[in-house]
Amino acid sequence: MHRTRSSVLGPFTGLGLAVAVIACALDQATKLFLLRVIDLGRVGVVALTSMLDLRLVWNPGISYGLFQHESAEWQWALLAIKTVAIILLWVWLAHARTKLTAVALGLIIGGALGNAIDRLTYGAVMDFVHFHVGSFSWYVFNVADSAIVLGVAALFYGSFSGEDAGREAPQP
Repeated sequence: MHRTRSSVLGPFTGLGLAVAVIACALDQATKLFLLRVIDLGRVGVVALTSMLDLRLVWNPGISYGLFQHESAEWQWALLAIKTVAIILLWVWLAHARTKLTAVALGLIIGGALGNAIDRLTYGAVMDFVHFHVGSFSWYVFNVADSAIVLGVAALFYGSFSGEDAGREAPQP
């Protein structure tokens, strides 16, 4: 039995891929703007509000600064793990049955790609958004991290709301 491309890919794969490209492009454009135009490394902290700053932080670890190592071997190991994760998410996206799942997976894939580009280019991920209230300080993060968090939240919403449960993909 011969399978055509349309029968292998889900009806929302293109939507998810478009979201991934947009999320990654926004992440990289923001980082390049802050590095090359604003020169955040030289300028230092830019206070936007009393609770929000832009500050350059290079994260050689994973989420929330965990497992920070600056060795080349560690960076390649993180890239390998990230590559496997992106491939698995891509396979999931190819079988997405709803727009919500496709958009959520696109956000996660785009964010992961954005941070992977940093790791390949700089050897660490560029973070720059810093929320703080009084003595409470949240982790410094970036657009890619935000896309990943939004994507995971959308997947949770879809699974708990029943939006993804038992839905069949529309037939073309």
